[in-house]
Amino acid sequence: MAKVCWPYFDPEYENFSTRINPPRVSVDNISCRDCTLIKVDSVNKPGILLEVVQILTDLDLIITKAYISSDGGWFMDVFHVTDQQGNKITDNKTIDYIEKALGPNGHNMESVKTWPGKKVGVHSVGDHTAIELIGRDRPGLLSEISAVLANLQFNVATAEVWTHNSRIACVLYVNDNSTNRAVDDPTRLSVMEEQLKNILRGCEDDKKVGRTSFSMGFTHVDRRLHQMFFADRDYEGGGVTTEVDYPPSFKPKITVERCEEKGYSVISVQCKDRAKLMFDIVCTLTDMQYVVFHATISSDGPYATQEYFIRHMDGCTLDTEGEKERVIKCLEAAIQRRVCEGLSLELCAKDRVGLLSEVTRVLRENGLSVSRAGVSTVGEQAYNVFYVRDASGNPVDAKAIEALRKEIKDTIKLNVKKIPTSAKAPEANGWAKTSFFFGNLLERFLA
Repeated sequence: MAKVCWPYFDPEYENFSTRINPPRVSVDNISCRDCTLIKVDSVNKPGILLEVVQILTDLDLIITKAYISSDGGWFMDVFHVTDQQGNKITDNKTIDYIEKALGPNGHNMESVKTWPGKKVGVHSVGDHTAIELIGRDRPGLLSEISAVLANLQFNVATAEVWTHNSRIACVLYVNDNSTNRAVDDPTRLSVMEEQLKNILRGCEDDKKVGRTSFSMGFTHVDRRLHQMFFADRDYEGGGVTTEVDYPPSFKPKITVERCEEKGYSVISVQCKDRAKLMFDIVCTLTDMQYVVFHATISSDGPYATQEYFIRHMDGCTLDTEGEKERVIKCLEAAIQRRVCEGLSLELCAKDRVGLLSEVTRVLRENGLSVSRAGVSTVGEQAYNVFYVRDASGNPVDAKAIEALRKEIKDTIKLNVKKIPTSAKAPEANGWAKTSFFFGNLLERFLA
């Protein structure tokens, strides 16, 4: 009997196309007068659009226009980007980082995971334990959470807090104050989890029980917050305008049509432009298992128009009214989660255990409710940004801010900013900076 010899398959065969045709990245400051063009040509693969957009938004770049095409085996994108001030990207370190992160060795570079002096979303938690919390929001809840961590001698190094439709989601990175290492003691974690659950439990008639989880791996904070809210079904919270009476300029107009010729569902989004808008939409579509084949993104003054040609991963389009309505609700929720009105408070102080607890206690005692927050630590300095309203959800009274200034005195540097709500007064290049940027914040305080 003849011996059968099976053909040899290289274990790296899956990466063969990538090795033969490595990604090509071009950062062009010549072709366009008022922005930088970033061109990416690569072998197509699942999730590649989100990866590219994620890297650009983590660098605080503003995407003013984009053209996406990934139908077939090739992925071709062109992004028109500026920095936060509306200028071209001319810093050589930033350009080098973009080329390496999006290039053929991007996934193998340790430097891609950390960006010196900035809080990049994708990174190893290293010596920190990641805590994820979601539950019913109420005034003073963040203060109670941070007080529990301070009492247990856990230092909060980095945190992101979002609220939407009366729900709150947090991702916090903490370490042990005595060792500056991640907390891996099961007993201590159990005690922490039980105390945090008691706080999140809130009202006994709350149908959605608060949840706490721990992680010591890789995570992207913004994407994880979107996933947590999506799993919590915050988009079913009676509509996106129940928590705050958003101005008309903040209310997105989303439609779903069908492209019969090519067999796509076409999602059109029109809303007020803001930083990270494209990331939020692409992230939501990706996590809902939809694939973007083509897309066009543009900003016209203070407004953005985005159009996505999509199919589900199984190749199906959005055919039923129920599917269309669900996608529209999920995208509305994703867009509105970052919308903040009123005042933002930027605080800087020497880092120490209990600092976040102290700051949030002062905010609570002065009648301020936190709708969104970001915490970052660089060296020995802590940089916090809080978006605040009063306890009833109304704009903050000037007297409350003065009382806050007097209480913190010189121990904490405070900068108060009013967030623009009117589309009649757009900022440079038509985009409104309704998100905080730690890079800019560090520059101001360290100047």
